Amino acid sequence: MPKLKTHRGTAKRVKITGSGKILRRHASKSHMLQKKSEGRKRRLSTSASVTGAIGRNLKRALGE
Repeated sequence: MPKLKTHRGTAKRVKITGSGKILRRHASKSHMLQKKSEGRKRRLSTSASVTGAIGRNLKRALGE
């Protein structure tokens, strides 16, 4: 069976750490930031980890 190609759209949006965790960005941080509080913007700026079935699907899309 041939190798699976990496899904490039997914590869641009998520990152796999050295230990195998999947990190993604939070939504709602690109525009209309004036009405959002500083604390909310700060919470959105950190990375979120992806787990469960979605994480398994993402790893498969990335060829892991």
